[in-house]
Amino acid sequence: MTNNPTAEELCQRGLDLLAAGSAAEAAKAYRAAIAADAACIEAHHGLVRALRDAGRLEQSIGAALALTALTPADPLAHTALSISLQHAGHVPQAEAAATKARVLEWKIQLQSPPDEPAPTGDSKP
Repeated sequence: MTNNPTAEELCQRGLDLLAAGSAAEAAKAYRAAIAADAACIEAHHGLVRALRDAGRLEQSIGAALALTALTPADPLAHTALSISLQHAGHVPQAEAAATKARVLEWKIQLQSPPDEPAPTGDSKP
């Protein structure tokens, strides 16, 4: 890494630390990545996971809420919030966040072009 690592480099460091089981250190790397580029969505997702893995559940919820504010139409952000809420024992709120994630996913599916129908096999050249 350079003297002034990029958000991407810091995010990769966070991922490596998380994979090595150093969740608290990973959270520091993800926070640094966010400081370098507040729009680095991967760093926000990583921070939520690192804080949750470090047992800092309320901080993880706060990070997930920030992520959902940054990307309100992202089903994965709401899923991350739901998981953190579930781990913290906030079951009704976790269920609400999971429902929001499902609705957003359905909206995305409805906006996608439908799959082409399968050929029937009776077309003639």
